[in-house]
Amino acid sequence: MSAADTPQPPDALLLISSGCPFCATVLKGLAELVKAGRVARLEVVNLTVRPEAAERYGVRGVPWLRLGPFELEGLRSEAELARWAERAGTQSGMADYLSELLAAGELQKVVHLVSDDSGRFTALLSLLTDPDTDLHVRLGIGAVVETLAGSAGLEAMIAPLAELTRHADPRTRGDACHYLALTRGPAARPHIAALLQDSDADVREVAAESLDAIASRK
Repeated sequence: MSAADTPQPPDALLLISSGCPFCATVLKGLAELVKAGRVARLEVVNLTVRPEAAERYGVRGVPWLRLGPFELEGLRSEAELARWAERAGTQSGMADYLSELLAAGELQKVVHLVSDDSGRFTALLSLLTDPDTDLHVRLGIGAVVETLAGSAGLEAMIAPLAELTRHADPRTRGDACHYLALTRGPAARPHIAALLQDSDADVREVAAESLDAIASRK
């Protein structure tokens, strides 16, 4: 992790209930991280006493934790909590979090998180350049982009998508080309057209189809 990617210790909000068998483990782990200075502040709410907090945060089960920008459910070891605390506030951490959500089928949650936050959207797109990104997650990224087709949030991603059209991996270039067409922004067209001369035949085909799709919408 670079110095620019080094986060500050995050705050934490933990929701528990009196009858929860796993809540004590998560609470103990977080308390240790607070003592070590790896979590700055911990707030704990017992839903048995304050049930209205469940509705406020949209919580369906406990333990539920908000750690920096991450919402984590279920039993988490102290080591897991420490890893998420370390990655809070970093693009790589957000990319890992979005990847975990997509792997769990939380498509709409990812759509909500990235639709009005360019930093989170950039983190999502960075997964396209990782050769270890699971196919299910890649398909999830495509579903997110298609859901946001034509939106202002997606149009704001033209520049980072254009950068991906110059990536060494042809699969990444092809995906970026398709997503540029979905932005429906006029600034996307020259970046798509440039891929008509790509060295990879599949990328050239995606570029041609994307330009045809743009033309048909006109």
